[in-house]
Amino acid sequence: MRAVGVDACRAGWVAVVLDDGQLADARLAGTLDEIAGSCPGAAAIGVDMPLGLVERGWREADRLAAARLGAHRSRLFMVPPRAVWEAGSHEEAVRRCRQLTDPPAGCSRQAWGLREKLLQANELYARRRHPLFEVHPELSFAELNGGTPVAAGKKTWNGQMTRRALLARAGIVLPGDLAAAGSVPPDDVLDAAAAAWSAARIAGGRASCLPQPPQPAADGGAIAIWF
Repeated sequence: MRAVGVDACRAGWVAVVLDDGQLADARLAGTLDEIAGSCPGAAAIGVDMPLGLVERGWREADRLAAARLGAHRSRLFMVPPRAVWEAGSHEEAVRRCRQLTDPPAGCSRQAWGLREKLLQANELYARRRHPLFEVHPELSFAELNGGTPVAAGKKTWNGQMTRRALLARAGIVLPGDLAAAGSVPPDDVLDAAAAAWSAARIAGGRASCLPQPPQPAADGGAIAIWF
């Protein structure tokens, strides 16, 4: 059974491919469509990117995920409504976000920086051609860690070594050389591997999601974060 985890990175998208829970490949591509198309027969593709947007307000998945991360809730961001991402500038996005959310809040520059990849991912998600599922690696790592979020940040040495060890304990051993995929920052590879672990759980019917059942999306799809 093939499962894939994907994380956005500066170079595009990095993916970790598992066959029956074991590392089979790691790859780098410019688009999510290219990654998904290169993994025919995948039972589930976990994507570290919001999939499914609302018309107004906030996504229930983000609120529940933030509560689950507790003191580490800043590791995820609340996803604004669809119209915010369709704005032509960050300033316009902030105005729209304040108009469409309750309590009203703006859209951070960090979140706005994901706009191109978020829209790319949601366009592909809406086509329903690939088994895409939204994941959040910090929820995956918390599940790997017995339900407790990893204390150290993912960009620190301690945080990366802890995350790598958790993956290895689950049977996902990341080698020292990952060819082209190894050219991206380590936290992106680790996040992709955690997404792959959750994708394998989805494929095997062992995963949980927030909320349960998923929230309806503006395009008729469903919104849920899986882990």
